[in-house]
Amino acid sequence: MNMNWSEFLAPVGLSIKIAVVTSIIVFVLASAAAKVMAGRKFPGHNLVETVLLLPLVLPPTVVGFVLLVLLGRRSWIGRLYEQFTEQTLLFTWVAAVIASVVVAFPLVYRTVKAGFEGVEKELEDAARAQGASELQVLRYVTLPLAGRSLSAGFVLGFARGLGEFGATLMVAGNIPGRTQTVPTAIYVAVDGGNMTLAWLWVGSIIVISSIMLMFVNRRS
Repeated sequence: MNMNWSEFLAPVGLSIKIAVVTSIIVFVLASAAAKVMAGRKFPGHNLVETVLLLPLVLPPTVVGFVLLVLLGRRSWIGRLYEQFTEQTLLFTWVAAVIASVVVAFPLVYRTVKAGFEGVEKELEDAARAQGASELQVLRYVTLPLAGRSLSAGFVLGFARGLGEFGATLMVAGNIPGRTQTVPTAIYVAVDGGNMTLAWLWVGSIIVISSIMLMFVNRRS
């Protein structure tokens, strides 16, 4: 059987693109939320925590359905996007990124929050007592001490973006060359009996994930 390399590479390239964008967005959002929530109690704290972690326990199809409604042409988000881009938001790679960010957020949030909570408050207070600003405390004390958790959170965001299937399939579909990612391509290949192509895609994800893990381990 002759291998169509463009058919193989298209989902791989799109998956990497979605994973990179997802990991950056979710890392920033989750880190900001974790810094606010770490070690603090306020009225409604448990409710906010529950909302932030909810996608972690919901089935991907439920998350996908909610996003389908929120991003559709009848929603204000869908109408706003269509007004600026002259195309619908659903069944685009952008919709796949949004789905991946929502699904990955709880994992990254919990990991980063644990890192922030592990930083000794005495060290931060000592830096403040020496005249350091809050930004300097964050940059020179908090972030370095929480570095391992931050790195782990980033990798988790990348891995979740790379492997997301259920919610992505519902809001982005499986359009070859446009929204077909490696997980959806594997599903179609297996369903069609093309095991060679399925194994190649599986191998590509294993290689990419291994490279990310080795990078983090070297920096740890």
